[in-house]
Amino acid sequence: MRRREFISFAGGVALAWSLGARAQEPGRVYRIAIVVPVGREEAPNVAFIDELRRLGFVEGQNLLIVPGFLTTNEQVAEVVPAMIKAAPDVIVVGGDHIARAFQKATQSIPLLIMTEDVVAAGFAASLAQPGGNITGLSLMSPELDGKRQDILIEAVPAAHRIAALADSNVSTLQHLKGLEDSARTHGRELLVVRAASANDIAIAINDASTRGVGALNVLGSPMLHLNRWSIIERARELRLPAIYQWPETAEEGGLLGYGPSFIGMFRQRAGMVAKLLRGARPADLPIEQPSTFKLVINLKTAKAINYAIPTGLALRADKVIE
Repeated sequence: MRRREFISFAGGVALAWSLGARAQEPGRVYRIAIVVPVGREEAPNVAFIDELRRLGFVEGQNLLIVPGFLTTNEQVAEVVPAMIKAAPDVIVVGGDHIARAFQKATQSIPLLIMTEDVVAAGFAASLAQPGGNITGLSLMSPELDGKRQDILIEAVPAAHRIAALADSNVSTLQHLKGLEDSARTHGRELLVVRAASANDIAIAINDASTRGVGALNVLGSPMLHLNRWSIIERARELRLPAIYQWPETAEEGGLLGYGPSFIGMFRQRAGMVAKLLRGARPADLPIEQPSTFKLVINLKTAKAINYAIPTGLALRADKVIE
């Protein structure tokens, strides 16, 4: 970054900090509930809390976090009423299934959600004017799932049949038909295999493999991301090239990852939480979307499954792990 740009950036941050500080109530302790399928000590939540600190909300000083971290969707029925009873200023939610439960449980507490397609799922009236008590981040998953499919076709040009691993709780028929139509225009056949829970994942991947698919597109889904390790391992055992929703998943051992940074999305949602704590109404706070996307390729995984990534694709990648 050039010196002039740095001075401008630093000045903007200082101004934002000053305005934010004036908007906060002296002596008040703000309360947020975090109900996401990511552990408290995992990097995304660490980044989220760090960003809140940078924005002036410091845990143990003027911020109290009501923990509701989840590991399975089955915990929702127990966690939701407990979080509502705690009466936080904002509830931070991740995933369609969890968001739907809170949408039914409260129309007054501000909900900051992050889901695959906020408007299409019926959580907000529009991106610009959400309405109601819900705002948040829309991950553009229908569009990005299609982009990932295109990348997968380029990565595995010999695969005439490819599979999409879909979360039955998230993916719509319209979305899946769009992927099928797109595959057909590329001269490929798309096989959709579905999983409603962690127990279904290995069965779905095995089904795809026995039906002769040459590559796997793991569609956007909190449940599938939460079970990414078992997906990565099964794909490796079957020597099945696979692409994932988050670039970080390729860094963790997946072959390909394309999309916005998972950690970056947690930092972005912290900025929206800060606006709500300072008095913004969720009905008027526009839904945000990711704006930066990265392609990460793991050549170690490619070697492990005895597959060669096309040189042109590797040269275009934002990060290559060797």
